[in-house]
Amino acid sequence: MIQTNHVTLTFGKRTLFEDVTLKFTKGNCYGLIGANGAGKSTFLKLLTGELETTHGEIIFGKNERLSFLKQDHYAYDDLRVLDVVLMGNTSLWKVIEEKNALYNQQEFCEEDYIKMADLEADFQDLDGYNAEPDAAMLLSQLGVLEEYHTLLMKEIPVKLRVKVLLAQALFQNPDILLLDEPTNNLDMDAIQWLEEFLINFENTVIVVSHDRHFLNQVCTHIVDIDFGKMKIYTGNYDFWYQSRELALKQVKEQNRKKEEKIKELQNFIARFSANASKSKQATSRKKILEKIELEEIIPSSRKYPYITFPIEKPCGNEILEVNHLTKTIDGEKILSNISFTVQKGDKIAILGENDLAKTTLLNLLAGVEKYDKGTIRYGKTIVSSYLPQDNSAYFKEDISMLDWIGKFYEGNDESYIRSFLGRMLFSNEEVFKKVSVLSGGEKVRCMLSKCMLESPNFLLLDEPTNHLDLESITSLNKGLENFQGQMIFTSRDLTLNETLANRIIEIQEDGTILDKRCSFDAYLAWKENRKKNKSTSANL
Repeated sequence: MIQTNHVTLTFGKRTLFEDVTLKFTKGNCYGLIGANGAGKSTFLKLLTGELETTHGEIIFGKNERLSFLKQDHYAYDDLRVLDVVLMGNTSLWKVIEEKNALYNQQEFCEEDYIKMADLEADFQDLDGYNAEPDAAMLLSQLGVLEEYHTLLMKEIPVKLRVKVLLAQALFQNPDILLLDEPTNNLDMDAIQWLEEFLINFENTVIVVSHDRHFLNQVCTHIVDIDFGKMKIYTGNYDFWYQSRELALKQVKEQNRKKEEKIKELQNFIARFSANASKSKQATSRKKILEKIELEEIIPSSRKYPYITFPIEKPCGNEILEVNHLTKTIDGEKILSNISFTVQKGDKIAILGENDLAKTTLLNLLAGVEKYDKGTIRYGKTIVSSYLPQDNSAYFKEDISMLDWIGKFYEGNDESYIRSFLGRMLFSNEEVFKKVSVLSGGEKVRCMLSKCMLESPNFLLLDEPTNHLDLESITSLNKGLENFQGQMIFTSRDLTLNETLANRIIEIQEDGTILDKRCSFDAYLAWKENRKKNKSTSANL
C-alpha cells in the first residue's frame, strides 16, 4: 500500500503537483497518464524517495519492499548479468557482498568465523541457494538466452539490457512495483510475457507507459494527471478514455439545452416585459433565467495534433512489386530472396525479431539503401512518403522549423505553413525554433508534417510512434485508419498493428519472409496455435 497525503511539489515558481491525496492498494495496477511534462516520471521519483515533496507526506505499508525499473542501461556495465538481477533483492545482495568480502580476506580470526556462520544462516533464510536458478529462469522467460547470463552487462546487446533491468525489478516479488516505460525496446514475446506476469501479480503496480494496448491489458485503474491535479479512475485506458469523452459530450449536450432555454426565456422577457398583462410572467421567467447555470467545461492540458493524410493523386492498379530482394550487412544475409506484391488497400505490418532486417527492408523500399540483388518496381501513379526510425539526417541544418517545413511545401504562403504547424502543436514563436534542438517527439511531429504535405498515396513508416506521447499516438492512429492509400509499416505499438494491418509480412531468422493476408489478431492466434502444435509434437 502507498498513500499520498496532501502532496505538493514545486520547482521554483512552477507547481507540478498540488494537494495530491491518493491511495494505491494491493492487487491493483495503476496506469499513470498525462500530457508530456505533466510529471509522470517525477511522481515515480517522489515515491522512490529520489525527490522530496515540498509539502505533504508519502506513507508506505509496514515492512513493504519497493522495486523500481531503472532506465539507465549502462549503470551496471562491469557486473555480471545474473548479479544485476540478484541486486533486485537488496537484503540478499547485501549478504552476498558481505560474504564475498569476508571470503576474499587472506587471514581469518574467530570473529570472522562467527560472522561467516551468521551470514550463511541469513543467506539460507533468504533462499540464497535458489536465487541464481530463479534469476536465470526469469531471464530466460524474458528472452535473455543462457549464454548471456554470466557475461558482463557491457558485453551483451543493448536491447537485452532493458530485459535484465526488468528482471531485476521483478526479482523476489516486491510489494510495490514501479515501472517507467517498461515496454520500451521489448520484443512482442517479452511484452506478452510481462503482461501475463502483471495480470497475475498480487501486489501493487504503478506504471507509466505510452503503449495503449499494454495499459489496457494490465491496468485495473488509471491515474490521470491534469493541471497539477491527480485523480484515480477505475478501469483500463480505453474505459477511461471513453468515459472521459462521454462525460464531456454529456456536459456539452446539457449546456446546449440550457443555452436554448436561456435564449427562449430572453426572447420572452424582451417581448413582454413592457406588456402589463404579461409583466408577471416576464418577471417569473427572469427568476428562472437567473437560476440557470451552465456547467463549467474544464479544459485539459492535453493537446491532440491534427493528423490526416489527404491524397491528391489516386493510384492505379500497379502499386509495388518486389522480386528476389537480397541484402547482406557485415557478412550476414539480412534479407534473402524476398518477393511480394502490394495490392490496392494493403496495409502491411512488417514483423520479426530482427529489428535491423525490418528497418533495412523499409530503407530499401524508400531508396535510402541499395540492395545486393533483386528488383523493386513502383507503379507510375505511386507517390510515396517515408518516415524513418532514425530521422537525424533530416535535422542537421541550422534552420528554423518554419524554413524546414517550407522545403516540403510547394506553395509560397507562410500563413498556411504557420497554421499547418499550429495544428501539429507548434504555435506562435515555436515555429522559429531551430530544428537541430528539437526534442525526439517534436522531430517525429515534423516528420509527420512532411509526410502529410507530400500528399502520398503510399506510406512507409518505421516505428512511427517512437517518442510520441499518448495524445499524438491516438491522433496518428486515427489519421492512419482514415488513410485511403496503401502502407507498409513496423511498430511495437500493438494497438496500431491491431487497428491498421490487413496483411502481415514476418521476416524469418534466415532472412526469408512469411506472407499472410490477415489481421494482426488473426496472425497472433495462428502463431499461438503453431506454437502449441510444435510443443505437442515435441512431447510425442
